[in-house]
Amino acid sequence: MKTILCYGDSNTYGYNPSNGFRYPEGIRWTCRLAKLLGEEYRVIEEGCNGRTTVYDDPIDGWKNGLDYLRPCLNSHKPVDIVVLMLGSNDLKEVFHASAQEIADGAGTLVKVIKAFTEEKQGFIPKIILISPPEIGEDIAHSAFYGRFREDAVPRSREFAGYYEEIAHQYDCIFLDAAAVIKPSPIDSLHLSPEAHEKLAKELSEIITVL
Repeated sequence: MKTILCYGDSNTYGYNPSNGFRYPEGIRWTCRLAKLLGEEYRVIEEGCNGRTTVYDDPIDGWKNGLDYLRPCLNSHKPVDIVVLMLGSNDLKEVFHASAQEIADGAGTLVKVIKAFTEEKQGFIPKIILISPPEIGEDIAHSAFYGRFREDAVPRSREFAGYYEEIAHQYDCIFLDAAAVIKPSPIDSLHLSPEAHEKLAKELSEIITVL
């Protein structure tokens, strides 16, 4: 059985933009992925609302993705595949981060995954680096407006190019989520059930040929 670690933010957790709660297992892309892949795979959900790549949130400092990455990898080892989708929260106004800086943050996580797993489990897992979905154009009318401003939209559109460079640099499999899914019009950030389904299908097709 192969172990797949899905490390991400609220869109990996399964945040429901309609009510602020969590989608049930039948909706979340992680659970759909597990069902599509079957019994030969174990899919681990490690999504945290508000998680960043490497930035300390001034209010919720424990949401730094770098801080929890090593303990997470160690808890679930041996890990065969890591699906990494982080960066959307780095677009928050408080961080003033460019798309390139955010992609570099994702690159830092990739380097940690490779070095830490080589040391602790004796081999490096396959890494699927996903550039996050774009921020919706209607972000100004979102409940999250203020934390995210209008300039998050064009920066999110630059993700794919920079993330692809990082993927090539560190020998990752690259997936541009924006080419597959869009955020819900409800809040311009989180995924609809249909988007969860599409993402799961896309990932299953990638993973089954690894």
